[in-house]
Amino acid sequence: MRARARISTTAAVFALSALALTACGGNDDSKADGDKTSASASASTGSSSGDSAGSASKTKGTGTGGGGSSTGDKDTSSGTGGSNGGDSGATSACSTKNTEVAFVQSGEHAGEQAPATGFIQVTNTSNAPCTIVGATTLTAKDDQGKAAPIETDNAGNGTDAVDVKAGGTAKAYVAYTDVNFEGSASGREVCAVQASKVEIALPDDVARTVNVTKDGGAAGSFNVCTTDVRVGAFETA
Repeated sequence: MRARARISTTAAVFALSALALTACGGNDDSKADGDKTSASASASTGSSSGDSAGSASKTKGTGTGGGGSSTGDKDTSSGTGGSNGGDSGATSACSTKNTEVAFVQSGEHAGEQAPATGFIQVTNTSNAPCTIVGATTLTAKDDQGKAAPIETDNAGNGTDAVDVKAGGTAKAYVAYTDVNFEGSASGREVCAVQASKVEIALPDDVARTVNVTKDGGAAGSFNVCTTDVRVGAFETA
């Protein structure tokens, strides 16, 4: 009886050990399965995140490119508009190519309180407006060459842009002294410079020589007794 009892007890111990081992093995398998499932889920999540990030990156890149293209189109359009606007308001400079110039002596002699006043006249001979902007130069040379030339301009009296319409004219008045107040009565009209011609240069243009005339068109003389000659700003007639 004791032998059987020991055998039964031993068998029971083996049985319990086997169950314990089986239980341990089952836990390892479950853990392995759990790790596989977790790894699979992580891989799936990583793949999904990568795809989403890639898609977002592609979408962002496309959007940026589209914005750049759109901005470029706007810049081009704006530049074209600006160019057209500038062309529509542009005028040619008044020069020897599109104008005639005259110099008219003063109709009255200078007095002690007021100068003689002649004028430069510019006539636009073209079919489009032209602009005078800048300093116009006037040079008078003595016909006999006995005195130094007198040169002056209107830089100090206003050189703002003046548009002269096609066929129109502009005038700049010239103040000077044509009487010698220190001389005798018979020599009052004898000045150092007596010029039948003058040179006139419009802004940024070559000088041209013109005859001095009276107001009616007859031949005249630009008699200058002092060096104080002032040219005013141009005004349209």
